[in-house]
Amino acid sequence: MSNKEVRIGVFPGSFNPFTIGHYSIVERSVGLFDKLYVAVGYNTDKDITATIDERVEAIKKSLYRFNNVEVVAYTGLTVDVCRAVNARYIVRGIRSVADFEYERNIADINRKISGLETILFFSLPEHGAVSSSIVRELERFGADITNFLPSDKQ
Repeated sequence: MSNKEVRIGVFPGSFNPFTIGHYSIVERSVGLFDKLYVAVGYNTDKDITATIDERVEAIKKSLYRFNNVEVVAYTGLTVDVCRAVNARYIVRGIRSVADFEYERNIADINRKISGLETILFFSLPEHGAVSSSIVRELERFGADITNFLPSDKQ
């Protein structure tokens, strides 16, 4: 290998479910990295309806066309999974000002404790209202959620 730095990023989340907004972030960020890990974590503050293994498999099906993307499961801190895969960057998506404030604070803490940089992607306007919690709520009441989930054929 040459002296060129291998650029490794981690896109962490609970991804319950992995939405078209998440897919869009992967699609838009994948070219920045030699390797991008989509890291599926367990978040104790969220209503989880699918196991980590089920989420990992569903996301793998959605992202099959990206050769430099790997989907992994993790528990614990995001900085720990980043260290485990030698990542220097965290990828996050933001939909609103409220998301920005939260993500900025997390990015500052992650940088202080690990030196990792966070790259923020603004959601596309058409995905701004799509969140996993809203999709879960729609599904809970029997609504068709297929328009909010990536197709395996994308």
